[in-house]
Amino acid sequence: MEIVPDGFAPANFSTGFLDVAGPYFTRKDADHIAVGIRITTDHINGINVAHGGVMTTLADVALSYQLFVSEQPRLPIATINLNTNFLSGAKLGDWVVAHAHIDRKGKRTAYCHGNIVTGERLLMTMTGVFALLRK
Repeated sequence: MEIVPDGFAPANFSTGFLDVAGPYFTRKDADHIAVGIRITTDHINGINVAHGGVMTTLADVALSYQLFVSEQPRLPIATINLNTNFLSGAKLGDWVVAHAHIDRKGKRTAYCHGNIVTGERLLMTMTGVFALLRK
C-alpha cells in the first residue's frame, strides 16, 4: 500500500493537537488545497471505521486551511460553526481527501463548503462559518 499518493506533501500546520490527529498532507489542486490523511489504527473506533472526531477534525482543518492560505499575509481563522453530514465510513488503510471551497469571504466572516472522499466514494459533506481575525 502506498503511504502517501503522489502530489501530496506533509502539511505545515501548527504543532499541537493536529500532530496527534494526523499526520496531514496537502496538495495544490486547480482551485483549492486538498488535505489528505491515511486512516491508521489510531483513527479507528469500536466499529472499525474512522472515528467521527477524526473526520470532523479533517473537515475543520480543510475548510479553515483554505481560508488561511487565501491571502498574504496568512489569515488567522477561528471556527464559528461547522456542520457535517456523515455518509459513509472510512476504513483502516483508506487514503482520505478533503476538498474545501470558499463560498464568500468578507472582512470578518467567511463561509465555506466541501466534501471528504476516499477514491470515488463520498464519505462526508461539510459547511462552515469562520471568523477572520484580521488585525
